[in-house]
Amino acid sequence: MTAQPDAARPASAAPLPGPISPGPIFLGIDTGGTYTDAALWSEAGGPKGTVLAKAKALTTRHDLAVGISGAVDAVLEKAGVDPAAIKLVSMSTTLATNALVEGQGGRVALVMVGFAEDDLARDGLKSALGTDPVVFCPGGHNVHGDAADLDLSPLEAVLPELAESVSGFAVCGYFATRNPEHELAARDLIRARTGLPVTASHELSAKLGGPRRALTTLLNARLIAMIDRLVAATEGFLEARNIHAPLMVVRGDGALVSAAFARQRPIETILSGPAASLVGARHMTGLDDALVSDIGGTTTDVAVLDKGRPRLDPEGATVGGYRTMVEAVAMRTFGLGGDSEVALQEGALDPRLVLGPRRLVPLSLAAAQHGRTVTDQLERQLRAPNAGRMDARFAFRTGIPERYAAGLGKSEARLYADITEVPQPIDLLLSSNAQNATLKRLVARGLVHVSGFTPSDAAHVLGKQANWNREAAALGAELFARKRDGRGQLVAASPEAFCERVLRALTRWSAEYILETAFAEDGLDGAATVAHALVQRAVDSYDGIVRLKVALDRPVIGLGASAPLHYAGLPALLGNECIVPVDTDVANALGAVVGQVRVTAEIRVSQPQEGLFRFSTARGMHDFDEEAPAIAAAEAEMRALATSRASEAGADDAEVEVATEFKVSTIEGQRMFIEAHVVATASGRPRIAV
Repeated sequence: MTAQPDAARPASAAPLPGPISPGPIFLGIDTGGTYTDAALWSEAGGPKGTVLAKAKALTTRHDLAVGISGAVDAVLEKAGVDPAAIKLVSMSTTLATNALVEGQGGRVALVMVGFAEDDLARDGLKSALGTDPVVFCPGGHNVHGDAADLDLSPLEAVLPELAESVSGFAVCGYFATRNPEHELAARDLIRARTGLPVTASHELSAKLGGPRRALTTLLNARLIAMIDRLVAATEGFLEARNIHAPLMVVRGDGALVSAAFARQRPIETILSGPAASLVGARHMTGLDDALVSDIGGTTTDVAVLDKGRPRLDPEGATVGGYRTMVEAVAMRTFGLGGDSEVALQEGALDPRLVLGPRRLVPLSLAAAQHGRTVTDQLERQLRAPNAGRMDARFAFRTGIPERYAAGLGKSEARLYADITEVPQPIDLLLSSNAQNATLKRLVARGLVHVSGFTPSDAAHVLGKQANWNREAAALGAELFARKRDGRGQLVAASPEAFCERVLRALTRWSAEYILETAFAEDGLDGAATVAHALVQRAVDSYDGIVRLKVALDRPVIGLGASAPLHYAGLPALLGNECIVPVDTDVANALGAVVGQVRVTAEIRVSQPQEGLFRFSTARGMHDFDEEAPAIAAAEAEMRALATSRASEAGADDAEVEVATEFKVSTIEGQRMFIEAHVVATASGRPRIAV
């Protein structure tokens, strides 16, 4: 998250006065793209409990433990509690969401069993795959789980090479949700030959739709290393601080799961941070119906609270333009935040400001960390007689281990070798325009950061934020303000005027994204509706003969450390109240500790032929002569599986509910069984340390 100015930041909750017995203490952690937040919470002190203390530290992507330790050490010091008193640790994260929005992740190999190359063209799979390798193997199953002949020789032939050039594998078999045996065979072969992480599609979803299931599996495989680093860093820190408590992670639907569970299924943590913020928003405000807008450093996440619960997306979460099969809150994620790239529209007479979707390291932050290295180069660029296209842009390594640079092309490897951990001005680093694309690929791989002017810098210039280096922000604003439009006029009268324009634009874009979400929830094309001239006039309160107004049916809850700054102007644009809770800056961390464990297990019972009822599990195919015993067995299997998963996910005495939906037809007055969908849901509070 982007920090707000010290003057506007809600004060950290003070320790409870006098001798207290807060009971079990819960530690919530949120690792965002820019900031790591920590909050200590106790169930004592009323129906909402008590936030004992809260703190922030910069997220350190090269070594996440540094940012985590900074935030947690600070919150422990503020609260004055013994670390051993902490009985549960729960974390949310925007790392997976940000990685998908920014197109980052490890290089993985996709293994398609029973599919044809044409299937890559469906559901955005080819676009998501990019230049990562794909292997096709004959095999797969039909809708009833009957197997075709499996041939894994194409996979065996390339495994030695892939073992040296990828960080993991994704395996998707044709109709694997009806019979996973071929996926399991490929998974076991890969693990035996390479020792690398493997994700099988049936482990993530029981839904049909092979290409979209393959897409979900591919993204999961890319995220494994990132989430593994996060969990390992957190576990190592907790051990070092003598905190011996279960570690939980917030899933994309707001439920909690154990860290071990999340390590194997990191795709389920997409929208983890936003989901936790919804839980936190409901907890802090008590509102049952609201639009929740959470602004961080990289993204703005907008969702709807209905009757006290977040709306879930029945089709699966969409992040970074890809529709997955992950059940998550019906959240719309936009590439807009305090650290969004500020740019001017190219080729226009009167260029408009463009914000995001890419996150940059703010100039003020880069200078706070690297001092005169940044400001000296900005001053050099200002001494040039004319504005340059690459002014106020720097590149530097993220600091992740060298092994993650495996598989770079020659041009990428050459440029990566020239980039250091110290920011270098891009106008001196790149020797040709072609290298711009090379640099973008390095950024997409998570190997390189780009620093530039952001709304956070604009806030520093105007005195609305004061935690980093104002001088660098001011120099960056001056470089932007001297750019010229298509008529040759300066784009701003002064650096301060340019910064005001940037902050106004961020608030305006925020309002449009909130309206886009609301229109979409009402069944309209959200983006097209917001762009309509009538809606634009209503938002602008255009003073014409026809007066138009736009308003929501519920208030907006503004979350995020910079929400008090950027959302102050929302009521005038939306015609509704915008509530910013006192602990809005740690809403995600708070939401991480007040939720419940919730897992599901589902299966389908089919009738391949009259008088034969079938379902398949990882243990094999199960056939029955009658419907009732088949349904009873399927329900028992799912109840047991849900119970096992809930225990694995960290639930304490989970309750299980089983629902069965039948698909039947009536022929000449006779009921004909087609299919049954069995879903078992297990839920409960996470177990805490004794």
